[in-house]
Amino acid sequence: MSYDVFSLTGRTALVTGGNQGLGRAFATALARAGARVAVVARDGERTQQVVDAARADGLELLRVDADLTDDAQLERAVGEAHAGLGSIDVLVNNAGVCFHAPSWDVTDEQWSAVFDLNVRALWRTSLAVGRVMREAGRGSIVNIGSISGMIVNRPQLQPAYNASKAAVHQLTRSLAAEWAPLGIRVNAVAPGYVKTDMAPVDRPEFRRHWIEDAPQQRYALPEEIAPSVVFLASDAASFITGSVLVADGGYTLW
Repeated sequence: MSYDVFSLTGRTALVTGGNQGLGRAFATALARAGARVAVVARDGERTQQVVDAARADGLELLRVDADLTDDAQLERAVGEAHAGLGSIDVLVNNAGVCFHAPSWDVTDEQWSAVFDLNVRALWRTSLAVGRVMREAGRGSIVNIGSISGMIVNRPQLQPAYNASKAAVHQLTRSLAAEWAPLGIRVNAVAPGYVKTDMAPVDRPEFRRHWIEDAPQQRYALPEEIAPSVVFLASDAASFITGSVLVADGGYTLW
């Protein structure tokens, strides 16, 4: 077998929430692997900064502005990405939000915001892009789950986020089973603690549980998670579907 199976040359990809943190690393890594990539996010100004930075580095990204919790905007965004790229071979469902609060303090608005973006928007985007992939007879969807869908994080409390990521993992398995005959693979990556705006890994009050409890005794950088997404998107993972790849420095071992 040629190791060209790891290449995404000639492929196209759509990354949601791809203008910061993990999403930006995913979009950049997919482009470096040879894919033409569309970035869908709400903040168009921030997305343009990412597009400009990528262009300065010799990479081309397509900017698509949309709030994925709005069905009309979601459908338009997928249509724009499809038209701009000519196809959509890979979907990375990365967009997400988290609130830290004990269960008693979680508002209905916060709960809805988490599930509307982390689960419903992921579901609706998968359906919209899945229809494109079904017509093509192939595709790879990579959902961004979390170790939060497997364990209960501490010391911060985040019940809505934890429940949403558990839903993402099970939805990944459900779609993988249903869509395998269509040539569509569906997998997930479950990162541990990664240095992003969503996870303030440098704060001393979190070190005891976030860092010292991990066998590798450290956090990850977004660029360390991105290769797992590229792998699952590529033909190197052609016999892998319905898997949740845990990338957590061993955190969930204990």
